[in-house]
Amino acid sequence: MQMRDPVTFLSGARAEDGLANFWLRQVTLRLRREVCWLWRERGTLAGVDGGTALLPPFSDRTVAVLDFARYDRDKREFFANDATARHLSDLIDAPPPDEHALRNPARGSFTWVAHALALSTVDRFVLATALLPVIDSASGSVIAACLNEPARTEPTLGLVQRLWDAPADVVARFDPAHPFVQYGLLPLPTLGWDVGLAVPGLVGRELLYPGSELPSSFQPIPDTLPDAVSPVDVARLVATHGAHRRIVPVIGAVGAPLASVAAACARAIGQALIAPAAALRREDFQQVLTAAWLRGLAVYLPPEATMARRPDDAIELPLPSLPVTIFVGLHDRGALKQLGGPGVSPPIQVGSLGYAERLECWRTVVPAARSNPDVDATLAEVARRFRSERDVIERVGAELATLDREPRLDDLLAACRNELDLGALAQEVTPRFGLDELMLPPAQTRQINDIVAAMTNLTRVHYEWGTARAWNESGLAALFAGPPGTGKTMAAEALAHTLRLPLYRIDLSQVVNKYIGETEKNLRRLFDAADASDVVLFFDEADALFGKRTEVKDAHDRYANLEVSYLLERMERFKGLAILATNRKKDLDEAFLRRLRFVVDFPLPGVAERLRIWQGVIPIGVDASALDLPFLAQRFPLAGGHIRAIVFHACLQSADDGAPRALTMPAVIVAVRREYEKLERAISLDQFGRYASLVADWEART
Repeated sequence: MQMRDPVTFLSGARAEDGLANFWLRQVTLRLRREVCWLWRERGTLAGVDGGTALLPPFSDRTVAVLDFARYDRDKREFFANDATARHLSDLIDAPPPDEHALRNPARGSFTWVAHALALSTVDRFVLATALLPVIDSASGSVIAACLNEPARTEPTLGLVQRLWDAPADVVARFDPAHPFVQYGLLPLPTLGWDVGLAVPGLVGRELLYPGSELPSSFQPIPDTLPDAVSPVDVARLVATHGAHRRIVPVIGAVGAPLASVAAACARAIGQALIAPAAALRREDFQQVLTAAWLRGLAVYLPPEATMARRPDDAIELPLPSLPVTIFVGLHDRGALKQLGGPGVSPPIQVGSLGYAERLECWRTVVPAARSNPDVDATLAEVARRFRSERDVIERVGAELATLDREPRLDDLLAACRNELDLGALAQEVTPRFGLDELMLPPAQTRQINDIVAAMTNLTRVHYEWGTARAWNESGLAALFAGPPGTGKTMAAEALAHTLRLPLYRIDLSQVVNKYIGETEKNLRRLFDAADASDVVLFFDEADALFGKRTEVKDAHDRYANLEVSYLLERMERFKGLAILATNRKKDLDEAFLRRLRFVVDFPLPGVAERLRIWQGVIPIGVDASALDLPFLAQRFPLAGGHIRAIVFHACLQSADDGAPRALTMPAVIVAVRREYEKLERAISLDQFGRYASLVADWEART
């Protein structure tokens, strides 16, 4: 075939591969010859004058099918005797290019695929037919005319069978093990004779224009960590590299440089690495894998791209026979079982940055630390508080670089906390109280102050005194035990406020699951997210999660005990401050209690503490001069939470339109009586002393 010969209907549309051009021309010539016959069959025989029209008219499809056999002999005679058809037949019979001259074709080209997959002549014709609409926008109307359907612009295997000289040869293309299927060139297993043939766009581009610019669907991943892979892992990768698909799990924490490590692994086997662009859908991954194989690239799939819809679902990757290396990023080692099947290599473990590495990374992205000791000290604290990985630190550093001044601790804390996401398992709580508002006995006050001192000194003790390695950089865990309303939640909020740490209340309804094993999975997700940053995790009603392990009677008991054991292990490794509140300390597992750093018992307040609570909960601007606070503190042994509820209720009942902003004893006494009713606690009129008549009058009215 000469270069001047047209390859397709559209002038100038041709591939860069000679063999592709030959077979595209074969398709075009056969379509032209078919159009000539259709004019005779549909036009002339029907008495229609074509005039200047180029395409034959459409006819009844059923009649046209019945005429295939009826006019078969006429069709052969027409091809032999009609001048135009005979000329097209002579061109069709032209010899193909010399295969010996194409021994080193460009990788990924039509010729390369034909040789690599040992495609037969009919295979090459089928592939070229499916490629024609990819390269030639003008071919659709001709294909529609040949299919006798105006709206159909993609070829079909039925059309291929009519164009090919030996129709029976086309039947073998339905083989589910055909190379077209195994390598993702054509989705033939789902096709019938009348289903459109379409080579995926990325694949068609590689076959027609090998070595062209990297498509935008590919995101190249540079090898920025040349020493990130151990020699043992490199040797294993090289030894198992071959002509088969291989899945290499790359496991690391959220924010770890999984893609960069995968790029270093790909370099070890002599390949560049790409990832599917974020805009691609999952159903596009198949053509990405095929196009990557054609280019000789390895593929990286980030964790979000392979995440199963449910925790127990298998991670299914298409084209199991395609000889391509796929690096799969994972954050949870437990997901390895979802990658089951042949070709899965031992995982590459990506270690998290240590404190010194994090600090050095912070110093790199915040250059002011080199010259300002205060900024450097701030970064040391941030490096301890936030176990961020390199990409997170670089992203935060870029954000801080937009400031017109040196970053302060508040700037760093705010930027780092923006990266924290505990999902639906926890709700962030805005602290409302400070330590000076706690009404606790001296012993408990000292314990709370000890927790503050311990959290404040944690960076120094771990990284200057050297305890980080022995204690795995662990944080602190404290138990707040006591009756309802004694200030456990208030103390947690006061600690978070003083330590300037975000406070998250764990939603037990989201964490605890009746299905076996689900609670542990929820806990794992929670702690994995929380471990990235110093936070205060507040487990209210902790006995629901941390109760005593039971005698194993069935599978549910066994898994419940495993959940408690897992919880104990994760609590020891948690790097922030975990606060557990319970009303039933005796119900907690003893092994768990032994591992807590602090156990603070919140007793019911004494008379002096209750008086301070009464004085402290009166809203600012509300006149309480008429209240007998010493009497209330003396007569009613209530916890702080109940006293706060009483004052709030009394305010609601006293704030009528036009009423002064003041509380009176009748309103408060009635609120006390209601609170005792709510608590289902007995109380006599004698306990109200000189205010008993107020209660009697109220009871008489109700």
